[in-house]
Amino acid sequence: MNLVFATHNQHKTDEIRHIIGNHFTIQNLKDIGCFEEIEETTNTLQGNALLKAQYVFNKYGINCFSDDTGLEIEALNGAPGVFSARYAGEPCSFEDNMNKVLKELKGITNRKASFKTVIALILDGNQYFFEGAIEGCITTEKMGIAGFGYDPIFLPQGYSKTFAALGDDDKNKISHRAMAVHKLINFLSTQS
Repeated sequence: MNLVFATHNQHKTDEIRHIIGNHFTIQNLKDIGCFEEIEETTNTLQGNALLKAQYVFNKYGINCFSDDTGLEIEALNGAPGVFSARYAGEPCSFEDNMNKVLKELKGITNRKASFKTVIALILDGNQYFFEGAIEGCITTEKMGIAGFGYDPIFLPQGYSKTFAALGDDDKNKISHRAMAVHKLINFLSTQS
C-alpha cells in the first residue's frame, strides 16, 4: 500500500519510515510535488492533523495521513501544546523553542511533561484517528544530539536519557509518535 504523509518535515518522514519499515511505502508532500505550506489553524492536535490530511486528499485524491504533535508541560498549564512547533514565535528554530521552555521553567521544580501525537488518516474518503502519548519530564539542560524538536530536553519516564541521547532506534521503540504509528500500521494491516 502506498500512502502520503502530509508533511514537509524530512525528520518526521525519516522517523515514520524507520518505524513502519517495509510494511508500506511512504511518500511525503515533496514526493508528490506539493510545496504549499498547509497552515495549522485549529486549536487541537486532532484538528490540525485532520486539516493537513484533508487538504492533500481533496487536492490530490490520494490516501494520506498527517500528524500533529504537542509537548504539554504541567507547570506551564499544558503549554506549548498545539503551538509546540512555533512556541518561540514565527519564524523560530528547534533551538529557539527549547530555549524558551528552559527559560520559562528556570527555578521551577515541577517539570512533569507529556508528548502527544495524533495521526489523522484519510483512506478512501473515510477518516480515522490514532493517538500516542508518553509521560516524562523536562531536563534543566539539553542532552544528546539525535532526533529533533524538543528531544534534547524531554526525559521519558523510566529512562535516564533524553530522547536525543537515547538515539533514534531506542526512541522509535517508545515514543508518542511510535505508539500512534503502530496503531496506524495495525489498522492498515486489516484493510489490505
